[in-house]
Amino acid sequence: MAERPPTMMFPPVEDLLDKVDSKFTLVALAARRGRQINSYYNGLGAEGIGTIVPPQVSSTSRKSLSIALEEIAAGKIQYVEPAAVEAAAAAAAAAEAAAADVTEPEA
Repeated sequence: MAERPPTMMFPPVEDLLDKVDSKFTLVALAARRGRQINSYYNGLGAEGIGTIVPPQVSSTSRKSLSIALEEIAAGKIQYVEPAAVEAAAAAAAAAEAAAADVTEPEA
């Protein structure tokens, strides 16, 4: 009997939910990455080559959302919480300001 191609249940939802904190995050992340993959394929003939990251996994699927879900399952695409990014940027700015705030000794 011939092997069946992957279905809508690949990668399994349980595996995908282990990679993110909620199903809503999973949907938003997959949708955003799917749009990026669409833009990559639509822009191959344009001058913008190199501005969008190509698919990170080899897939038999031609659908951008399926490719995005496979990337998430493979750990190639990760969600970074915006608050964590802002906190890291604020900490870096504070450290830079503290380093620049060194006073000169009095003569």
